[in-house]
Amino acid sequence: MRKFLFIFVLLFLGFAFSQPDEKSADDPKSGTVMDNIKTDIQLFKDNKDLQNIITGVMEEAQNWADKFLLTIGEFTGEKNPSPKEKAEKPVLEAPEEQIFSIHNIEIGDDKAEIEKNLGSADRISANEYGSDWHAYHDQYQNFVMVAYDKQDKAAGIYTNQDLISSAKEISYGTPKSSVAHQLGEPLDQMRKGFVIFQLEKDRDYDLYELDGNYVTIFYDKHRDNTVTSIQIVSKALEEQKDAFYANASTALKEGFELQLFDITNAERVAHGVSVLKWDDAVKETARKHSSDMAENNYFDHTNLQGLSPFDRMQADEVSFTLAGENLASGQFSSIFAHEGLMNSLGHRKNILRADYEFMGVGVAFNSKSQPYYTENFYAN
Repeated sequence: MRKFLFIFVLLFLGFAFSQPDEKSADDPKSGTVMDNIKTDIQLFKDNKDLQNIITGVMEEAQNWADKFLLTIGEFTGEKNPSPKEKAEKPVLEAPEEQIFSIHNIEIGDDKAEIEKNLGSADRISANEYGSDWHAYHDQYQNFVMVAYDKQDKAAGIYTNQDLISSAKEISYGTPKSSVAHQLGEPLDQMRKGFVIFQLEKDRDYDLYELDGNYVTIFYDKHRDNTVTSIQIVSKALEEQKDAFYANASTALKEGFELQLFDITNAERVAHGVSVLKWDDAVKETARKHSSDMAENNYFDHTNLQGLSPFDRMQADEVSFTLAGENLASGQFSSIFAHEGLMNSLGHRKNILRADYEFMGVGVAFNSKSQPYYTENFYAN
């Protein structure tokens, strides 16, 4: 019922009038009927003003449909797995020694003390700094990742949930203009040895050097450019990475894949959407596409053999009634890849779509260690 209702609601608005973001794709398994509808409305797509209006209507319809389906699920029991109990949010205290803390954790805190409060990590995976991210959460509620140095002290912290506290008036949801007013001008470059890395001008984050740490504040441009997540990395940890891209390895590939999965689920929970299950079969589909793009130097949903994401899933015997794909390339970590995807409406729709049940992520590196990320979502 749930999937029939979803397809019925979005039949014309969703699939007749939408034009997916350049590197995101979604598809109902519906054959030539949808192909004909897409062909018939090509004239509407040529009208940019009308297209913008329709896109806005489509987003509103998508949001309404997602909320409606979640409500129906409460009565029918037809919904993806979600936290059985709402976890109690920690009481956030102002940091004692630094400007920012996350989940009451500051850079330099002892691992033993952190795990006394949070318990053991739910996942440990390799990161771009040559260390590991330790992910802590309660069914993806109160989600935080911590990297430790050789002395088992916190050297990196990240969250994309409302767990940010500061000695300033900055927290989750603070406008970008207020952050700039309190912290001043952000960095526009970073030096590593004799090499200076210039940050792109048109970016959705600000980088500050504070308390001997690099603090990256990410903004959600679809929520009025407000703070949506934060990463704090000690200078010592940052200096362990002497180039823009970390050296490619199997451990790093798997680390990026699992981190994107965990961060995506934390994002869904923060937006009131149920968590996704990991799927090894579609992970392989995603990995093969990332490898193909990295090896053959292209970036597209359709591969060089003309196969769409949905063709590739079917070839790998992944059965679905609804599926989608997100692509990213060039971001030097899973965190930056995710934050970039969330600021693109097409990708964001896939990440937060209530109907999806399963996800697999595939990462590959080209000869310059530049990562390619493929996220595949589906429901059956």
